[in-house]
Amino acid sequence: MSNVLFNARSVGLNSPIQVLNLFNKRQVGQQFEALAECYLSKQGLMPVTRNFHCRRGEIDLIMRDNNCWVFIEVKYRKQVRYGSAIEAVTWQKQQKIKRAALFWLNKQGLSAEHTAFRFDIVAIQGSDHHIEWLTNTLVEG
Repeated sequence: MSNVLFNARSVGLNSPIQVLNLFNKRQVGQQFEALAECYLSKQGLMPVTRNFHCRRGEIDLIMRDNNCWVFIEVKYRKQVRYGSAIEAVTWQKQQKIKRAALFWLNKQGLSAEHTAFRFDIVAIQGSDHHIEWLTNTLVEG
């Protein structure tokens, strides 16, 4: 346990409770990503991968909608006290997703200029897990 605390302290976490909260948040995030993937699959999208990471950013879900690649950010908010799930996807976050998506396309040997793709948000809110799916959401600028 002290090794975990040492590593946790190196990233600014000082107590075992903070470490547990970090793991719980990650697990909660994975559960809601799975819920979003299931919901989108029922809407006709095909899962490709979850949690794509690169140094440019992270993409929660990558799916296909017919011939279109879909890069999806999943956000959950139990309460709207600090803003809605949709509001949590800031312009800066969208830019990171865009950079990661362009990297992923390139890694697949696909040209962004000749490939259909879009950015969606799945917002999950409240204890009843209300799902809101916003398509083609990337804000340029």
